[in-house]
Amino acid sequence: METTAIRGRLNWQAARVISVSWETASVATIELEPPDWAGHRAGQHVDVRLTAEDGYTAERSYSIASAPGEPLAITVERLEDGEVSPYLAGELRAGDELELRGPIGGYFVWGPSDGGPLTLLAGGSGVVPLRSMLRHRVSTRSGAQARLLYSARGWEDVIYRDELGQYGDGIRVSYTLTRSHPPGWTGHTGRIDSALLAEVAWPAGANPLAYICGPTSFVEAAAAGLVGLGYPPERVKTERFGATGGR
Repeated sequence: METTAIRGRLNWQAARVISVSWETASVATIELEPPDWAGHRAGQHVDVRLTAEDGYTAERSYSIASAPGEPLAITVERLEDGEVSPYLAGELRAGDELELRGPIGGYFVWGPSDGGPLTLLAGGSGVVPLRSMLRHRVSTRSGAQARLLYSARGWEDVIYRDELGQYGDGIRVSYTLTRSHPPGWTGHTGRIDSALLAEVAWPAGANPLAYICGPTSFVEAAAAGLVGLGYPPERVKTERFGATGGR
């Protein structure tokens, strides 16, 4: 996720890049080692700042991909017209340093004490903070049941595909592919709508807690769909960013 950073009262620090691993052809996960890191909550983000030789700076916010207690990691989708992501998901290498500050955010977060069941809706790289929540659920052995519905352009665009396929009891992962699908695909196709949500999401009667992350149009449609199914608006938490390819 790449968004315009919100300035806060946090100190910038130079974090060492431990590793860069590729999730898809255009999405990389970057593990970082900041010198001063007190930990984070699942769903938070960090600000990243790049400074050019002429002094020009560009800042973006990226969701934290790792669970609390794990080494800090962000997952970056390379946007060809972006100022920051082509460097992060293209030129950055292990041993480099990256200037960041955080963690940031206290609304779009989840911990075991928040309970469940969880309805998680992801559009494209919006899956990143939801992955942090799922990993946190697993590491804490939380009893909160979770259902993730992930909307992607095609199967090759699904981030964390191998990991998402390995979650066991208590986590159900569903996909809908909006532009293309592999031969023999038997999953869902098309954009998220009320009919799909009624089939996949927890029923409102279960009093679920929902987290939705993705491009603005995706988030608005998904949130309206859940509220239409009877979800109380205060139980639907959203995080949105600019469109990245019309999911």
